[in-house]
Amino acid sequence: MAPPADALGEAFRRYRATEEWAKKAVRTREEWERCWVRINPVFGDLPPSLVTLEHISAFRQTIAVTVSEREAHRCIKIWRALWQVAAAMRFCEKNADPSFGVRNTEPQKRSLRWSEGEVVRLAKAAWRTGFKGLACVIAVAWDSQLSPVDVRRLKSADGVRDATGVFFLLDRAKTGRGAIGTISRRTERLVTAYIQSQGVELLASAPIFRNRSGTAYSKDTLGDDFRDIRALVFGDKERRTLADFRRSGAVESIAGGAKIEGMAAKMANDIDTSRDLHKTYAPAEITAVRDVDAARRLGRRKAETGTKVGTEPAWKLEQLKPVHAKPLK
Repeated sequence: MAPPADALGEAFRRYRATEEWAKKAVRTREEWERCWVRINPVFGDLPPSLVTLEHISAFRQTIAVTVSEREAHRCIKIWRALWQVAAAMRFCEKNADPSFGVRNTEPQKRSLRWSEGEVVRLAKAAWRTGFKGLACVIAVAWDSQLSPVDVRRLKSADGVRDATGVFFLLDRAKTGRGAIGTISRRTERLVTAYIQSQGVELLASAPIFRNRSGTAYSKDTLGDDFRDIRALVFGDKERRTLADFRRSGAVESIAGGAKIEGMAAKMANDIDTSRDLHKTYAPAEITAVRDVDAARRLGRRKAETGTKVGTEPAWKLEQLKPVHAKPLK
């Protein structure tokens, strides 16, 4: 049923029909829709002007208790953005948002990290148990520091080869910014072996990495498979995620002396200018990106005694025979 003409739900409906909504990055639209699922049942049929500070306070507290503090923070953040949109469409007064009377404290940033040895164990376990697409996702995510969604969306058409090796050129799902995803020689060999094992020609526009059913990884199936392998290797109590790879790589890079500008190119975000992103990832040009890769190896050496700069532990997959690196196809 359509919301009343003066309701917040009508404002959001009209906004989603605009070009401004279409211009938002896919991940940003997903975040709005995710929060709208929680906002709509409570406020969707109401004119924004009828919503009070008490309403917003109770709403935030309910989400914090029943879901999480992080989700409550996210919902208030989207509420505030939606209020500004509704105000621009004359559904309410721009400066009358009652949520600004509610303290929306941001949850503490995640600080969990992986070591390279742990990631190698995950990739080996995934390959040995038949999750070969996941093994490649793990290896590519670790080397490239791309987000999980960007790795699972990679296509063979994104692959580029130069004298140093293979890397991927893509637009990030979250920000739309161009990104360069470099991978090591060992990961290149792993991906090549995976493609060859599929027994079919890989279309340039098709996602490379697939689950065991042969279907391209979705957010849910990738998360489910990763949790299965994580539990197999580290037990059911392990809570680190695939997304924590980005932070882990950033910490290695900083320890190795990488420049913040190079890290911004490597991670395809504004870490060089954003204090918030620097807090998240710090406790494009291909040259700058590879400089960061070198800094990661140096940082890893400082953290792991007995490891020489530039060396890379082999995956040592029993089922994987050595193959010569070939272009993705």
